[in-house]
Amino acid sequence: MLAVAHGTRAAAGVATTEALLARVRALRPDLRVECCYLDLASPALPEALARLRGAVVLVPLLLGTGYHHRVDIPAAVAAEPRPQARIARPLGPHPLLAAALTDRLYAAGWRPRAPRSALVLAAAGSTDPAAGVDTAAMAALLREHLPGRPPVVPANLCGAGPSPAEAVTALRAAGHRQVAVAEYLLGPGFFARRAAASGACLTSAPLGAHDALARLVVLRYQEALASPALASATPVPFPAAPIAATPVPSAALAPAPVASAALATPPVPSAPLVATPVPSAPV
Repeated sequence: MLAVAHGTRAAAGVATTEALLARVRALRPDLRVECCYLDLASPALPEALARLRGAVVLVPLLLGTGYHHRVDIPAAVAAEPRPQARIARPLGPHPLLAAALTDRLYAAGWRPRAPRSALVLAAAGSTDPAAGVDTAAMAALLREHLPGRPPVVPANLCGAGPSPAEAVTALRAAGHRQVAVAEYLLGPGFFARRAAASGACLTSAPLGAHDALARLVVLRYQEALASPALASATPVPFPAAPIAATPVPSAALAPAPVASAALATPPVPSAPLVATPVPSAPV
């Protein structure tokens, strides 16, 4: 497995990625797990690919679809000919992320069923409309996971859509007294600091090296390994045409209803993930 992280200048962010992958290795001690970065940290993706030989599954440590997943990672793989390379889906949206986000909220002091409470899901954001669709889907999954199903509004720290600060202000104007921000980020850094400055009553920590996140990394690896569609370095499944995002009105900021068909995800195993034996032992 080659885990592909976004990258950060923050040493704590790099340490968080390393801690997460240490948990992944504990879940799959039989598997070689390497790490690389798309930007701001080393080793870079092309460098990591050049060092590896044989079959490899690239697992993007990205919380949704976007330019990095659709363009940057496939381009790097195409530049380093490797017929046995496969690209897994991004991590989110997925119920395991909802479980991890809930744990982080409780750790920050959030309590369910508080009168007129609401949440803002603070994502990094992207210029790719598909990323906004994924964030909205994750907000709906988080709302379904929380007791009392409080409103959960998706917001972006950059790109289109309301910012977390704008979402907090709008929710308070709508009468919500307790507004918390859930950081939909992997680790500390610039975006995490911006999310914490949104004016909410509390802000949860990034997802970090949560056990549910480590299980999800292994799950995405296994999906890519088992999918007959992943015979080449193409991020599959993903529509060939970009998904048209539904704009989120900053005035209303109403959480989207959960559509069971649109948000269909694999069931969350209650027991630890069991890996399927791999004859060729890809990285």
